Amino acid sequence: MQPIRFEEADSTERTQIGEGLTRIAVAAGRLETGRAEGKYFLRHDDGCAVCGESVVAGSPFYLDAETGEILCETHGRERREE
Repeated sequence: MQPIRFEEADSTERTQIGEGLTRIAVAAGRLETGRAEGKYFLRHDDGCAVCGESVVAGSPFYLDAETGEILCETHGRERREE
């Protein structure tokens, strides 16, 4: 499975996701629930697994569903092309 691209992060810590992505987020160990702002969130506060770059609110990022890794735009695009 290719890494999943998210168009915009909600914050540096988490991004709200729909129910369709909850299984992937659980498998990746990144699902967060129980917040007043919404029901399901993808946690990405550890930044890019390759370079450590933080995910910034409003910026795109990737989730590698096979490894559970968060990737910045550059490394996510590279992994998709592999």
